Amino acid sequence: MADHSYLKWPFFDAQHEALALELDAWAQQNIAHEHDPDVDAECRELVKQLGKAGWLRHAIAGTAYGGAGEQIDTRAICLIRETLARHSGLADFAFAMQGLGSGAISLAGTDGQKQRYLTRVVKGEAIAAFALSEPNAGSDVAAMSCEARLDGDHYVINGEKTWISNGGIADFYVVFVRTGEAPGARGITALIVDAETPGFEIAERIDVIAPHPLARLKFSDCRVPLTQRVGTAGEGFKVAMRTLDVFRTSVAAAALGFARRALDEALQRATTRKMFSGMLADFQLTQAKLAQMTTQIDSAALLTYRAAWQRDQGQSVTREAAMAKMVATENAQQVIDAAVQLWGGLGVVSEQPVERLYREIRALRIYEGATEVQQLIIARELLKDVAARAV
Repeated sequence: MADHSYLKWPFFDAQHEALALELDAWAQQNIAHEHDPDVDAECRELVKQLGKAGWLRHAIAGTAYGGAGEQIDTRAICLIRETLARHSGLADFAFAMQGLGSGAISLAGTDGQKQRYLTRVVKGEAIAAFALSEPNAGSDVAAMSCEARLDGDHYVINGEKTWISNGGIADFYVVFVRTGEAPGARGITALIVDAETPGFEIAERIDVIAPHPLARLKFSDCRVPLTQRVGTAGEGFKVAMRTLDVFRTSVAAAALGFARRALDEALQRATTRKMFSGMLADFQLTQAKLAQMTTQIDSAALLTYRAAWQRDQGQSVTREAAMAKMVATENAQQVIDAAVQLWGGLGVVSEQPVERLYREIRALRIYEGATEVQQLIIARELLKDVAARAV
């Protein structure tokens, strides 16, 4: 039985506790324990299930388009991601990408764009993707070279994007391209590209240690109507950063879900594994390891839900979200590694829960800003505060 005592923390309202408990019960009944060898098919099915059950309502903003509220409730998406991650990494991925992939439209799209895309995203009828990274522009987004020139009432896109989650199965992509209004980050624009648009292709499918749909995209004189622009020209970097600000804290929550599942597995192993006329849990070394694991989880949870609560209060959380993402992902890696160790040889058997968690956690320390990038953000914000106080 999962520990839900943290839902009583003052970060949450009654509806948040009810949401987490209801989703946990739903996930136990509806998320398969065995993975489909066809990852694309499984991901599509998960999106449909999440949409049909109403969970995707929390991934978009705007009740007129099917959203749970006018603004995205950060605590709600964090609780959903944590709960889904504890049951299935791919279920968490399916939910998160519906939100991240359509996030720019939620934040800066026109009413027409929201009606066309968000209403289908929330029902699980359209799969979304967020296309920002490039072969030579990952953490340094301003270095992107994929470009679009204005030709009458169309943009013409040329270039590549890579590491794009949902690449190959998405129905539409929010693509960030250089349009040249100004150098660096100030000359980037967001465009919605439908998957069937001529000149757009999936150049390569990418296999990673925790399988999920991932691809390199190629654009060759790909014509996109001006009406597909999200926000104003040259403001795409701001749109991208606003989108990531919404969902970065939820990456920490997903890591929490993985870590909590690892602790559950470790406790089950420690209390049932007979060893030297006793149980594995009887050994002080085991007890010390379990104590460290649960402390790492709680410290990460406190940072995560502090950031989520602050954002829901309308506060800036650039530093807090970076702290949460860094600590939660790094701590989860250590917690899961400890769980594998407690499971011994079975811990490295393919598709055992702790073995799967070991593969799933690794990417979270990289995507949506690697740990080292989070350290730079935290230090930058700290020094900015120091400078402001000195004035």
